[in-house]
Amino acid sequence: MAREKKTCVECGHKVKSLFIQYSPGNFRLMKCENCEEVADEYVECELLIIFIDLILHKTKAYRHLLYNVFNQESVNIQHLLWKLVLAYLLLDTYRSLLLRRTNDQSNVSMSFVLETLEVLVNVLSANFAFVLSFALAAKMMLVMSRGKEILLGVLISSYIKIFLFAMPVWEFPVSVIFIVDMLVLTSNAVALKVMTESATSRCLAVCFIAHSNRFLVDHISGPMSLKHLGSVM
Repeated sequence: MAREKKTCVECGHKVKSLFIQYSPGNFRLMKCENCEEVADEYVECELLIIFIDLILHKTKAYRHLLYNVFNQESVNIQHLLWKLVLAYLLLDTYRSLLLRRTNDQSNVSMSFVLETLEVLVNVLSANFAFVLSFALAAKMMLVMSRGKEILLGVLISSYIKIFLFAMPVWEFPVSVIFIVDMLVLTSNAVALKVMTESATSRCLAVCFIAHSNRFLVDHISGPMSLKHLGSVM
């Protein structure tokens, strides 16, 4: 099987290799033939530097992560996809629980089983709406042929959701949840731009449509599922 080519983080051009290693700890970074810049400077950067550049939404950091780190040569895409889907749903469940606990109108006497069922219904229905609306909007507004890789990129670029774990520790206001949601939206748009090479405005529009539908379904399904489950139990 042919060795998969890497990607220049500066221009997105394919390169044969990112570096030449002469001995352990002794290597030379390769330059891109297209832009004549170092193909991937992040090869010798600390993880903290890469993480900061990802938070700053630098496209070259996303190219490094999506093309030169998570690729078919280095990881099993199928297994990674399932793990990321599970992690994404767990983070969304945690987000929903945070919103419930900060909502003064929530029913504190609700049984644990009923509350768990409601959260699961909300999370699953909201994310189904997200995936469906994202697929339809992307099909109409973008040129894309790698559905599985695009989904993987969206899941990876949703890493900002991990900041939700800091809320109970530092007692952030509930508005921080929606700030995280906005950062996830813009991060998804950057990843989509990198993977499809489409205009930023189109990528933002696709992500805005998908996240808006997810937000609406989440708020609609909550009261409806609560009433339905309450009548059954």
